[in-house]
Amino acid sequence: MALEIQIGDRLANVEKVSEEGSRMLINIDGKEFDVDLVMVEEGVYSILYNGKSFNVELVNTDDPKSYTVNTLYNSYEVDIIDAERKYQMSRRGGDVDEETYISSPMPGKVVKIPVSVGDEVKAGDPVIIVSAMKMESEHKVKKDRVVKDILVNEGDVIEGNQTLVVVE
Repeated sequence: MALEIQIGDRLANVEKVSEEGSRMLINIDGKEFDVDLVMVEEGVYSILYNGKSFNVELVNTDDPKSYTVNTLYNSYEVDIIDAERKYQMSRRGGDVDEETYISSPMPGKVVKIPVSVGDEVKAGDPVIIVSAMKMESEHKVKKDRVVKDILVNEGDVIEGNQTLVVVE
Protein backbone atom coordinates (compact mmCIF):
# COMPACT_ATOMS: atom_id res chain seq x y z
CA MET A 1 0.00 0.00 0.00
CA ALA A 2 1.41 3.36 -1.03
CA LEU A 3 1.04 6.46 1.12
CA GLU A 4 2.10 10.04 0.92
CA ILE A 5 3.88 11.27 4.03
CA GLN A 6 4.10 15.01 4.63
CA ILE A 7 7.08 16.21 6.68
CA GLY A 8 6.89 19.98 6.90
CA ASP A 9 6.74 21.22 3.29
CA ARG A 10 8.10 17.95 1.85
CA LEU A 11 5.70 15.35 0.48
CA ALA A 12 7.19 11.85 0.05
CA ASN A 13 5.63 8.85 -1.68
CA VAL A 14 6.27 5.81 0.52
CA GLU A 15 5.52 2.18 -0.26
CA LYS A 16 6.43 -1.01 1.57
CA VAL A 17 7.66 -3.29 -1.24
CA SER A 18 8.31 -6.41 0.84
CA GLU A 19 8.72 -7.63 4.40
CA GLU A 20 10.41 -10.71 5.78
CA GLY A 21 10.71 -10.82 9.56
CA SER A 22 12.16 -7.49 10.66
CA ARG A 23 13.68 -6.78 7.20
CA MET A 24 11.75 -4.43 4.95
CA LEU A 25 12.27 -3.11 1.48
CA ILE A 26 10.76 0.37 1.33
CA ASN A 27 10.43 2.59 -1.72
CA ILE A 28 10.60 6.33 -1.00
CA ASP A 29 10.12 8.62 -4.02
CA GLY A 30 11.38 5.90 -6.36
CA LYS A 31 14.46 4.97 -4.33
CA GLU A 32 14.56 1.63 -2.51
CA PHE A 33 15.85 1.23 1.04
CA ASP A 34 16.60 -2.17 2.58
CA VAL A 35 16.18 -1.70 6.33
CA ASP A 36 15.97 -3.82 9.45
CA LEU A 37 13.22 -2.32 11.61
CA VAL A 38 12.28 -3.46 15.12
CA MET A 39 9.88 -1.89 17.62
CA VAL A 40 11.91 -1.95 20.86
CA GLU A 41 9.10 -0.53 22.99
CA GLU A 42 5.73 1.06 22.34
CA GLY A 43 6.31 3.84 19.79
CA VAL A 44 10.12 3.45 19.72
CA TYR A 45 11.83 1.84 16.74
CA SER A 46 15.38 0.75 16.01
CA ILE A 47 16.34 0.99 12.35
CA LEU A 48 19.48 -0.51 10.81
CA TYR A 49 20.40 0.84 7.38
CA ASN A 50 23.74 0.41 5.60
CA GLY A 51 25.44 -0.66 8.81
CA LYS A 52 24.22 2.39 10.76
CA SER A 53 21.77 2.34 13.65
CA PHE A 54 18.98 4.90 14.08
CA ASN A 55 16.44 5.23 16.87
CA VAL A 56 13.09 6.84 16.11
CA GLU A 57 10.22 7.65 18.46
CA LEU A 58 6.68 8.14 17.12
CA VAL A 59 4.46 10.18 19.41
CA ASN A 60 0.70 10.15 18.76
CA THR A 61 -1.11 13.46 18.49
CA ASP A 62 -4.83 14.24 18.77
CA ASP A 63 -5.12 13.41 15.07
CA PRO A 64 -4.78 9.67 14.40
CA LYS A 65 -2.93 10.36 11.14
CA SER A 66 -0.39 12.84 12.53
CA TYR A 67 2.68 12.13 14.60
CA THR A 68 5.62 13.88 16.16
CA VAL A 69 8.72 11.93 15.12
CA ASN A 70 11.77 12.32 17.36
CA THR A 71 15.29 11.33 16.36
CA LEU A 72 18.50 11.86 18.32
CA TYR A 73 18.91 15.46 17.13
CA ASN A 74 15.63 16.53 15.54
CA SER A 75 11.85 16.43 15.85
CA TYR A 76 9.45 16.44 12.91
CA GLU A 77 5.71 16.88 12.53
CA VAL A 78 4.53 14.13 10.16
CA ASP A 79 1.13 13.67 8.50
CA ILE A 80 -0.05 10.55 6.68
CA ILE A 81 -1.87 11.57 3.51
CA ASP A 82 -3.78 8.41 2.55
CA ALA A 83 -6.84 8.07 0.31
CA GLU A 84 -9.19 9.03 3.15
CA ARG A 85 -7.19 12.18 4.00
CA LYS A 86 -7.02 13.17 0.31
CA TYR A 87 -10.80 12.82 0.14
CA GLN A 88 -11.21 14.97 3.25
CA MET A 89 -8.85 17.60 1.88
CA SER A 90 -10.64 17.70 -1.47
CA ARG A 91 -13.99 18.15 0.28
CA ARG A 92 -12.63 21.07 2.32
CA GLY A 93 -10.46 22.69 -0.33
CA GLY A 94 -7.19 21.44 1.17
CA ASP A 95 -7.83 22.55 4.74
CA VAL A 96 -8.27 19.64 7.13
CA ASP A 97 -9.84 20.69 10.44
CA GLU A 98 -9.33 17.70 12.70
CA GLU A 99 -12.24 18.59 15.00
CA THR A 100 -14.65 18.05 12.12
CA TYR A 101 -13.83 14.35 11.65
CA ILE A 102 -15.23 11.90 14.18
CA SER A 103 -13.35 8.60 14.40
CA SER A 104 -12.86 5.72 16.81
CA PRO A 105 -9.32 5.00 18.02
CA MET A 106 -10.01 1.24 17.95
CA PRO A 107 -11.57 -1.18 15.50
CA GLY A 108 -15.13 -2.15 16.31
CA LYS A 109 -18.70 -2.19 15.06
CA VAL A 110 -21.11 0.71 14.54
CA VAL A 111 -24.01 0.17 16.95
CA LYS A 112 -26.10 3.29 16.40
CA ILE A 113 -26.02 6.55 14.47
CA PRO A 114 -28.49 8.87 16.27
CA VAL A 115 -28.07 11.71 13.72
CA SER A 116 -28.70 12.31 10.03
CA VAL A 117 -26.93 14.46 7.46
CA GLY A 118 -28.01 18.08 7.97
CA ASP A 119 -28.82 17.70 11.69
CA GLU A 120 -27.64 20.47 14.00
CA VAL A 121 -25.89 19.01 17.04
CA LYS A 122 -24.91 20.79 20.24
CA ALA A 123 -21.61 20.42 22.10
CA GLY A 124 -21.66 17.09 23.95
CA ASP A 125 -24.28 15.46 21.72
CA PRO A 126 -23.40 11.93 20.57
CA VAL A 127 -23.18 11.47 16.80
CA ILE A 128 -22.20 7.78 16.68
CA ILE A 129 -22.03 4.82 19.07
CA VAL A 130 -19.35 2.18 18.50
CA SER A 131 -18.87 -1.20 20.18
CA ALA A 132 -15.23 -2.18 20.71
CA MET A 133 -13.85 -4.85 23.03
CA LYS A 134 -17.36 -5.58 24.41
CA MET A 135 -17.85 -1.94 25.44
CA GLU A 136 -19.93 0.78 23.79
CA SER A 137 -18.46 4.24 23.27
CA GLU A 138 -20.42 7.37 22.44
CA HIS A 139 -18.49 9.74 20.18
CA LYS A 140 -19.62 13.30 20.80
CA VAL A 141 -19.00 16.67 19.19
CA LYS A 142 -16.95 19.19 21.15
CA LYS A 143 -18.67 22.27 19.67
CA ASP A 144 -22.05 23.08 18.15
CA ARG A 145 -21.91 21.60 14.65
CA VAL A 146 -23.93 20.47 11.63
CA VAL A 147 -23.64 16.87 10.41
CA LYS A 148 -22.11 17.15 6.93
CA ASP A 149 -21.57 13.47 6.01
CA ILE A 150 -21.95 10.01 7.52
CA LEU A 151 -19.39 7.61 6.04
CA VAL A 152 -20.61 4.37 7.68
CA ASN A 153 -23.87 2.55 8.41
CA GLU A 154 -25.21 0.88 11.53
CA GLY A 155 -23.75 -2.63 11.74
CA ASP A 156 -20.58 -1.78 9.78
CA VAL A 157 -17.29 -3.18 11.05
CA ILE A 158 -14.78 -0.32 11.25
CA GLU A 159 -11.02 0.03 11.49
CA GLY A 160 -9.25 2.04 14.17
CA ASN A 161 -8.91 5.75 13.29
CA GLN A 162 -11.32 5.46 10.35
CA THR A 163 -13.37 8.60 9.80
CA LEU A 164 -16.98 7.81 10.64
CA VAL A 165 -18.84 11.14 10.66
CA VAL A 166 -17.96 14.55 9.21
CA VAL A 167 -19.31 17.66 10.93
CA GLU A 168 -18.80 21.37 10.28
